[in-house]
Amino acid sequence: MKKIISFVTAFLLFTFLFAAELTASFVTSESAKKDSVEESVSYLKNQISKMTVAAEKRAAYIFLASLQEQMALYDDAQKSYAQAAAIAAGDAEGMPKKSNEQIVLDAVRCALSSGDYATADSYLNSAVRNSKNPTVQAYIKLYTQWSALCKADDVADIQEPVVMLQAYLKVDSMNAVKPAVLLTLWYVTGEKGYSQQITKLYPKSIEASIVCGDAQLLPTPFWFFVPKSGEAEQGTGTFAETDAQKSDASKVGENAVSEAEIVVPAKFTKWQLGLFRTESNAKLLADEVKAKGFDAYISTEKRASGTTYFIVLVREDKNGNVADRLRSSGYDCYGVE
Repeated sequence: MKKIISFVTAFLLFTFLFAAELTASFVTSESAKKDSVEESVSYLKNQISKMTVAAEKRAAYIFLASLQEQMALYDDAQKSYAQAAAIAAGDAEGMPKKSNEQIVLDAVRCALSSGDYATADSYLNSAVRNSKNPTVQAYIKLYTQWSALCKADDVADIQEPVVMLQAYLKVDSMNAVKPAVLLTLWYVTGEKGYSQQITKLYPKSIEASIVCGDAQLLPTPFWFFVPKSGEAEQGTGTFAETDAQKSDASKVGENAVSEAEIVVPAKFTKWQLGLFRTESNAKLLADEVKAKGFDAYISTEKRASGTTYFIVLVREDKNGNVADRLRSSGYDCYGVE
């Protein structure tokens, strides 16, 4: 009898532990312990395939998609967000709350980041368009214009979306996305007035960091291939220096070493400029960069989804200033070891 009780106890304990492993909270916590983001993604995919509780599976897909987006795996991310949105379930316990409408918008953003405006439009034309949430509606309007910009072949094609974005600046219902609207207008027109509005009205936003040069737009097909009527220059925002800041600055001696001077930059052997699903687009960018004196080349990478991406890279030179030269030439980039 004792053996039977021990067996039943062990079985129940095993069942409890197995169930715990299949919660989104558990698998996301375990994924964070992996040595690399790639390992985290692989682990999450494996665990999601074993999940049976809808809410837990949905939450795990959302977390997986956020990791893929951070890794610039936009095609994979939009598919994971779409998988999550297709699951009819609520939020999992211990996980961030997110509506299906918000998840669909995440999928739209990732589709546009990979240059796939057709998929983005299909999401935008789904049930999400009937949302009663004003913030969701604001993002639908913004992303619709982003999709129009993504389709543009020349400067003439961007005129209509630019007019629409300018009109949105005057509408209170678009307040939730106005920093992004201003950033888009600044990027495609190059007009300093938009960057100045960003830093004046939204000084702590990521958009302000971008126009001031403290952050860079990730190199995605959407931002690279949108035709522009002017060149957006970083550092064109306006920051008012307070009296206290001026006083602190005046106390710095001539021989003092500024914080910027003692920061040791990361050592990168190459710089990534773009990630493309079409080889011809990658070659277009690589040839353009080569013509300006950079050592550019194309690398390929096949993802688990089966999609092959063409990555435009530029090798670092002995002077170690390739990133600065690229950005001065109008190319966003980020380091790759």
